[in-house]
Amino acid sequence: MTGPGKMDAERSEDVKILHSMGYAQELARRMSGFSNFAISFSIICILAGGITSFPLAMATGGGFQATIGWIVGGVFALIVAASLGQIGSAYPTAGGLYHWSSILGGRGWGWATAWINLLGLIFVVASVNVGVFLLFRDLVWSGVFGNDVSAWGFQQQVIGVVIITVTQALFNHFGIKITTALTDFSGYLILVVAVVLTLMFLVWGASWDFSRLTTFVNNTGEPGGGYVPEARTALVAFLIGLLYPLYTITGFDASAHTSEETHNARVAVPRGMIHSVLWSLVFGFAMAVSFILASPDLAATAKDGGAAWFNLFNNLPAPIWLKSIIAIAIVLANYICALAGLTSTSRMIFAFARDGGLPGSSVWKTVSPTWRTPVAAIWLGAVLSIAATLYSPAFAALAAGCALFLYVSYAMPVAAGLLAEGKTWTDFGPFRLGVWSKPFAVITVLGVLVLMYAGIQPPFDILINYAIGLIVLLLVLWFGIESRRFKGPPIGADIARRQAEIAAAEHAVGETGA
Repeated sequence: MTGPGKMDAERSEDVKILHSMGYAQELARRMSGFSNFAISFSIICILAGGITSFPLAMATGGGFQATIGWIVGGVFALIVAASLGQIGSAYPTAGGLYHWSSILGGRGWGWATAWINLLGLIFVVASVNVGVFLLFRDLVWSGVFGNDVSAWGFQQQVIGVVIITVTQALFNHFGIKITTALTDFSGYLILVVAVVLTLMFLVWGASWDFSRLTTFVNNTGEPGGGYVPEARTALVAFLIGLLYPLYTITGFDASAHTSEETHNARVAVPRGMIHSVLWSLVFGFAMAVSFILASPDLAATAKDGGAAWFNLFNNLPAPIWLKSIIAIAIVLANYICALAGLTSTSRMIFAFARDGGLPGSSVWKTVSPTWRTPVAAIWLGAVLSIAATLYSPAFAALAAGCALFLYVSYAMPVAAGLLAEGKTWTDFGPFRLGVWSKPFAVITVLGVLVLMYAGIQPPFDILINYAIGLIVLLLVLWFGIESRRFKGPPIGADIARRQAEIAAAEHAVGETGA
């Protein structure tokens, strides 16, 4: 079977699976497999973290950190994506991680996963949008158009972030079709710009000294411009430097959060997550190699600290017109990165509210019958991400910590699956890891523990206070209120009892069902 007939059959099966988990097909299922890949690829966006976090690699292990460290971190991310993909193939819901943790590890485990994942997603949108503003200010408004931005400060940043976030919310508001078109475009844009940027650094700057790529130089402390403020051992420096690829290659759970809007979700979701990580790993590595080879002096580049990449780019003797086009494209890719992040965040809010997990859930779970999008959840995500940028003293550390929170939330359902597989977890999808399932799960859990250690080292040690505060708050809320109130996703007889609600919800948005 091919063409429309096949798509109808796949859609019917998608809706049937969603009904079997106790949920209505309220969101519009209009995303192809490529679009599901593109939204995760857009959030990863190697033109965001692959550029802005490059100074961290230089300030820890130099060329070795930027290349070999990228491979180590990227392969770990690939293992995590494969582990999540196996669970997503079995349970393709918008709640993603939260739903999986609840089914495999219990209500409390799922509830905690939801809050940690939601916090990470909010700070992804917040941090990238601040990055969009700064990149626009420095690369485009000043660099391309030659305007003076020396007087711009926090007030201009707030205004800029509000304008950026509101426009992203509007794109999300008016249907997944618009968002999908933009993220599909972004998928191609990122690949093209990454290739052109790599070639620019190689053609106009490369020294072709390949020994740089495998030479570890401990630049912590003064040699790295104080980016990592204290001198650390080589091992600790390497572990902190792994945050360079892992800050970048995150957010790929977007494929799961949009699973209820994707055709043939049980196949497309794991494929979207794995492919988005794989191609980010490959093209990001090529970019990192070009940056290292193009540095006139690696010691001086490391000493530049946070300005390391920008100084390399600004001093590159490439044609001005080409650098201007690339600068604009980088800003655009970062904009769509945060737009896709807001899509993912809103679907997480919608799914958690659908099961009564948020204050005011009855509002946040609503779906517009006109646009078939969770409008209230979209605007809540936008407001929360803007609010997160207003707390400037701790914002830099929190923005850096968004990846830490997300990877912790990734490990939680994987850990639950490790214990449940073959026991309470017997319902699998078409994507299976087979004999690699449990080894990959163990690597995921141990790797995230290492990441937790690295992520609270200076200059990110303020995250210790936030992590402790979050854990205490979650424990108090759960044992004080939520353990009695929160029922979690439907299971067993609850699914059968929901069938009338499912029909009513689908009728309200004009959905005809399976």
